[in-house]
Amino acid sequence: MKFGPLVVDEAEGAIAAHSVRVDGLAIKKGKRLTAEDVMHLRAHGVATVTVARLEPGDVGEDEAALSLAGAIAGPGVRVEAPFTGRSNLFAGEAGVLVALREAIDAINTVDEAVTVATLPAYKPVVAGEMVATVKIIPYAISGEVLQRAEDAARAAGPALSVAPYRLRSVGVVSTRLPGLKESVIDKTLGVLTERLAPSGAGITEEYRTPHEAGALAAELTRLARSGVDLLVVFGASAVADRKDVVPAAIEAAGGRVHHLGMPVDPGNLLLIGELAGKPVIGAPGCARSPKENGFDWVLHRLLAGLAVTRADIMALGVGGLLMEIVSRPQPRAGGAQMEEDGEPAASPAGREQP
Repeated sequence: MKFGPLVVDEAEGAIAAHSVRVDGLAIKKGKRLTAEDVMHLRAHGVATVTVARLEPGDVGEDEAALSLAGAIAGPGVRVEAPFTGRSNLFAGEAGVLVALREAIDAINTVDEAVTVATLPAYKPVVAGEMVATVKIIPYAISGEVLQRAEDAARAAGPALSVAPYRLRSVGVVSTRLPGLKESVIDKTLGVLTERLAPSGAGITEEYRTPHEAGALAAELTRLARSGVDLLVVFGASAVADRKDVVPAAIEAAGGRVHHLGMPVDPGNLLLIGELAGKPVIGAPGCARSPKENGFDWVLHRLLAGLAVTRADIMALGVGGLLMEIVSRPQPRAGGAQMEEDGEPAASPAGREQP
């Protein structure tokens, strides 16, 4: 593509690089100049105009943006018509956005003229939500650059897709300790119900049991046999060790604990495991709050049928500091001992979370 000033008499067919306004005449940037435009510019004393001229093998900005967007879009993603060198991509259904960082980075390093921006990977999205945008910076790029960008987009499979929600039935076990009010459990279940709503999932089985490994194992076994897709445990006390009540109960029921702890705060004390082929989440105390926390990050991925591995969790540290709760003493700065989610710590024997 050639770019620069050109005498008006030679500008027919070129693209106006900037808007031109003179004596009531208005030509918008990006317009392909016609013979009539040239005549009007000449009549108003305009001698030169800055333009872009496509060369053989060049692809116009809109065509290039649309083509690249199509190469990026995978299942669950739709592409809209381009404008001014931009093509936007939208979620075709509710689910979790799967964005291959390596592919997006590879596209963006092909040439400075090509840019792709997406929402964060694994963000829950709803149908119609914009998930990415492709923008071609100049008025055209070479076909060779476009081809390299499209090859990078397809190298590892679809660079962008939406994993639809698949799991619909959630079973919950809440453990009890003296001092934990039933109203707290009721409120927790209400918060979880709201969390699940965008995915179309719901709580179909709910049990309450003493905070003891044996009792909890029995309820987990019952849940696993009930046909639910996902098991969630709300412990009356935060998990402090792999030998603590919740992980011990999962193993006693014949399940496995894949990982305890995550580099996301709030949410450090989350546990993830498996029982009878079904995912199990040991919810951190912050999951009782409707505010975003690490529990959300894991829950939605599992609801979409995506695997959440030990390595996946350990890779969440950058960006994992979500917020500080200003209404509490600041535990990261020292001070009074607090439970992980801002509740005052109970006696060492109980460590209850009220």
